[in-house]
Amino acid sequence: MADLDDLRDRFVRALESARAGDGPDPAPYADNLLTRWQEPQRRYHTLSHLTAVLDHVDVLEEYADDPDLVRLAAWFHDAVYLPDRSENEERSARLAERALTEAGLSQEGTAEVARLVRLTTTHAPADDDRDGQALCDADLAILAAPPSAYAAYTAAVREEYGFVPTDAFREGRSAVLRQLLELPRLFRTPYGEREWEATARYNLTSELEMLSL
Repeated sequence: MADLDDLRDRFVRALESARAGDGPDPAPYADNLLTRWQEPQRRYHTLSHLTAVLDHVDVLEEYADDPDLVRLAAWFHDAVYLPDRSENEERSARLAERALTEAGLSQEGTAEVARLVRLTTTHAPADDDRDGQALCDADLAILAAPPSAYAAYTAAVREEYGFVPTDAFREGRSAVLRQLLELPRLFRTPYGEREWEATARYNLTSELEMLSL
């Protein structure tokens, strides 16, 4: 179970550090996000995923230009999530723009968070986009999980798409896996490439083989 108090504190620290000045109480914004991350349609995109992404951002913070903005982007990156909708990232970015402006983050900081949220649509940061690389690596780190955790991840994804017939899901999921495997690098930070790349490619290849049986 996720520790709601700890998560709330982590959001408060990130926002207060990022805005570097007085502003509204961050706690209500954290609570709104925590409520969103606990919606019943979620099976993988849950508080556990949020916590994992935040933990991975902590691991990768030395590679980011502004780790606290990356942390805020992690909070918002799946804040709007409906499995049968294709515009979740855009709607999440717009939520970030509204909420963070109201919460006292600068225009520049808010724009950067929204940009990072939108980047999770493709997970393709530019070579000089250090913040984007840190967020995308943190979000994709699940691909390098140990076998049991990876199996739990794939099962949760299938549950989220329970409304999709089996054959259609296999076809769609296989296309996603092939697209990922065709990337020259899954992970863009030095840590991610060193620690996660090989295991992630093994997991993706194994899952693709199982879907083809």
